[in-house]
Amino acid sequence: MSRHVAIVTDSTAYLPQRTMERHNITAVPLTVVLGDRALEEGTEISARSLAEALQKRRPVTTSRPSPELFAAHYRQVAESGAEAIVSLHLSSEFSGTYDAAVLAAREAPVPVRVVDTGMVAMALGFCALAAAETADAGGTVDDAVTAAEKRAAGTSAYFYVDTLDYLRRGGRIGAAQALFGSALAVKPLLQLDGGRIELLEKVRTASKAIARLQEIVAERAGSGQVDIAVHHLAAPERAEALADRLRERVPGLAELHVSEVGAVIGAHTGPGLLGAVISPRT
Repeated sequence: MSRHVAIVTDSTAYLPQRTMERHNITAVPLTVVLGDRALEEGTEISARSLAEALQKRRPVTTSRPSPELFAAHYRQVAESGAEAIVSLHLSSEFSGTYDAAVLAAREAPVPVRVVDTGMVAMALGFCALAAAETADAGGTVDDAVTAAEKRAAGTSAYFYVDTLDYLRRGGRIGAAQALFGSALAVKPLLQLDGGRIELLEKVRTASKAIARLQEIVAERAGSGQVDIAVHHLAAPERAEALADRLRERVPGLAELHVSEVGAVIGAHTGPGLLGAVISPRT
């Protein structure tokens, strides 16, 4: 590692592997517990295996990385030549990952700045990428943190799920909201707001909900330069169709990433997820 500031994130950032390698970004894996087996996201369980387990109604939970695992990654990054680390993680409203990183940072061999981005998926990934690009250009820890926080402030995430039941089971959305959606047989559109998942709109059918998602993303993207990520779980056709429409409708589109979410996010959204992250370049 050639630069003095290294970037660490977690496995829910869902950055493309080639991007992580190019910028020397390290991702600490969260854990998916499938039955009585604890599996690391990204290496020991795939999104497809997770979707199949959910469809069979097998018990699935998730857990944060341990402080010991974070400490091991911080030591490895320091041994590779980093003089300081910026550690950027998913919203603390969703997970204890941030807290585990804070505990590990106290014993790290180099200074570690831990940041709760309030983001998840590529909304987190874009923050990590902004920090890494700043560090690559010779920026300090403060510069990298500022770049990540600025990117987070401008980034929005919206998504459609077939049912709120998975979010309710995992405690990521209120039981009243989930019950209301089920009772009316509506299809929910959600947003990431203040580090939490909030119900944005209720639409009567899946096709109308996905069409509305496209409208919201195009409106939010505007005409300036913007990066977009389209996420899905076991819904590749939906994702490609949305990506194609956004390519036509977003004049300032810089980069468009299409990817299946990993097992941790998938465990809380269920198969059929379709999401979009809009991150303006500044």
